Amino acid sequence: MAAMHPTDTTAQRRALQRRVVRVLALGQVLGGVGVGATLALGALLVTEVSGSPAWSGMAATMNTLGAALLAVPLARLARARGRRISLSTGAVTAMAGAGVTIGAAVLTSFPVLLLGLALLGAGSALNLQSRFAATDLAADDTRARDLSLVVWSTTIGAVLGPNLFVPGELLGRALGLPELTGGFVIALAAQAAGALVYLTALRPDPLLLAVAEGEAAGTGRPSPAGGLAVLRSSAPARRAVLTVALSHAVMVALMSMTPVHLTGHGASLGLVGLTISLHVAGMYALAPVFGWLADRVGRRPVVLLGQSAFTASLVLAWLAAAAPALVAVSLVLLGLGWSASTVAGSALVTEAVPPAERPQLQGVSDLFMNLAGAAGGALAGPVLALVGFDGLSAALLVLVAVVVLLHRGRQPAPVA
Repeated sequence: MAAMHPTDTTAQRRALQRRVVRVLALGQVLGGVGVGATLALGALLVTEVSGSPAWSGMAATMNTLGAALLAVPLARLARARGRRISLSTGAVTAMAGAGVTIGAAVLTSFPVLLLGLALLGAGSALNLQSRFAATDLAADDTRARDLSLVVWSTTIGAVLGPNLFVPGELLGRALGLPELTGGFVIALAAQAAGALVYLTALRPDPLLLAVAEGEAAGTGRPSPAGGLAVLRSSAPARRAVLTVALSHAVMVALMSMTPVHLTGHGASLGLVGLTISLHVAGMYALAPVFGWLADRVGRRPVVLLGQSAFTASLVLAWLAAAAPALVAVSLVLLGLGWSASTVAGSALVTEAVPPAERPQLQGVSDLFMNLAGAAGGALAGPVLALVGFDGLSAALLVLVAVVVLLHRGRQPAPVA
């Protein structure tokens, strides 16, 4: 792909970046419907098929484990073929996951169900990669904002998705499918639409264009080093990746307990969907605010703000586990903490290394982020079974994240 001509103006460059962000945002809306429509249903379906609530955390675990396993291959595909091919491949893989999950429910097969949920993790992996795609052509002073706008766009689909539980069940019954599978039919259709958007509209490819410009200037030739090698060579990169991973683990651990905890206390499926919708709104709705703050006051202060929201959420979950309304408030705070920490933390990841090494590091960051989330989800079920809805069990992770952030008193200047 040819680099932009030297006479291209800054206005033209920014117009191209705005178009890229709009395409990514549309894809995120569709992907958000796919993820949101299955977020809480996965935990309930696992409980139904396995026959035990102790396995409920495996829904989030397999989803995040699948996203982790796919993060590096999708990043490598992006570096080799561009974001367009990588993102559409992720959407097609998520479609396959939805189909396998429906088949597992029909067969009442727990192992096949876990496989389907893992493949569905591709939807989460491509959502994460989309936020980094928004930074490929971004200006230094708007990088966090552009990233946050793509994160924010997930709000529409992700909030709508959990509220499609009831229509999804009607659709599932009309198709003769088992209970709790209608939402996965909706997810399959949404991911198909997302794949079409990426394939047809993400032209020119932002990553390929950025690489071509760098090669033409002699400064941006892709690094042969793998993501782990990049991580080992950069202390700022290690701190940024660890911060994002720990924050994701806190969110997944508490969120994955909530559907089973609420239904165990007599909450309806509609109330569970509303609670998860409020949580997802907290995750995405204020992302542009956190992106703007990160560009203005710095990345690390915004991450610390997110850790403060986590702390408030965990304490409230501990004190008010028997009150569904307060559990919903706790989940909103949990979402806000994740939003601030992920938006600002992702900007730290991108700026920790030179542009030629960013795709590799971004893939490894998503790998560790999802592995941490998988661990949090795996522990959620046993914690729920042994000690109940205990938010303080994740407080240690918040403390570690804060210590990591405060390890250096001065934030390094962003890498252009």
